Amino acid sequence: MKTLLDPNNRDLIDAQLAVLHGTDLGDPTVALVYGNGVSEEDRLYRSQSPVEQLSVTALGDSLTEIGLKWAELDPCSPAFVQDVTTNYDLVLSNLHGPYGEDGCLQGLLDWVRVPYCGNGVAACAVGADKIHSKAFMTALGIPTPPWQVWNGSAISVRWSGLPLMIKPSLGGSSVGMQLVRHGDELRTALRRARDVDQAPVLVEEFISGTPVTVGLLELPGGIVAFPPLTTDVHGADYYDAATKLDADRRGPVTVELAEFPPHILELLTRHAYTLWDVMGCRGALRVDFIVTGQGVPYALEVNPTPGMSRDGNFAIGACTVGMSHADMVRAYVHEALSRPAYDVPLPAPQFTGPSRAGNAA
Repeated sequence: MKTLLDPNNRDLIDAQLAVLHGTDLGDPTVALVYGNGVSEEDRLYRSQSPVEQLSVTALGDSLTEIGLKWAELDPCSPAFVQDVTTNYDLVLSNLHGPYGEDGCLQGLLDWVRVPYCGNGVAACAVGADKIHSKAFMTALGIPTPPWQVWNGSAISVRWSGLPLMIKPSLGGSSVGMQLVRHGDELRTALRRARDVDQAPVLVEEFISGTPVTVGLLELPGGIVAFPPLTTDVHGADYYDAATKLDADRRGPVTVELAEFPPHILELLTRHAYTLWDVMGCRGALRVDFIVTGQGVPYALEVNPTPGMSRDGNFAIGACTVGMSHADMVRAYVHEALSRPAYDVPLPAPQFTGPSRAGNAA
């Protein structure tokens, strides 16, 4: 278990930043993996968010600022595997949703022995699947709203009369998420959520309260949990996809330090760190909560690949402990480069053109 650093100890955090800035990262060429056609979430960001708001823009700027060579690499390119294995030393993925943050890309990179930033296969697979992550929360005794799973069968979801959140089990940014207040809305909401990724649908009791997020980042001497942040969503019942993708995010959403009693702040941090530790996380993580008016925190979701736009919750959290966006990216890269090298190299694949395996007798 790695040490949990006190975010309020500015001298300690400054000392960690001094170590980061005093460490030579070498001269790796970084593949900033991002594409337009991998997931519905990424397609929405590409189509609805200005270029300057995208995480890929901020990440590229910070990689340049810390002196690293990089290029954007499309994972949908037929030459992706050849490019990533022959032209790059490190991968920083900015993909969201299925294939990018669910362990698939991470497993591929492990297989071809290309180091990458952030969480590995297991943590990504658990964190990116809302149903799996809620099972983890329940097993760990971390409060989470009551839930059930709809697999698309004729068996109806149990309806108690209370409002429900209908969520696709994969993906993020609230894409496909719907708040159902009336029973006659349920069937349509379930089908819409199912259509997003053709996976089981999470049906969760709607808990009214204050949305809270806790980001965690790995530094040379341990894990820093950023102070909990609240998101005040103006004009919406919950932090929905339209709000997250809005071009002027600072208009409909106010992000600020959470002002809860100390024991609630400590509980939020402890729950987030417990998930980090048990899931075997590395690099970065973000955990989303809802805190009721009675001060009860409920864990909602785990994000194994936090968005890193300049005005996103994760970057704002880093700023609260005195870290710039470039500091955050430097820490992310430093952790990846500090891991032990792959111990069993694979023979370099020979790429001679499109596979003809499908034509074999």
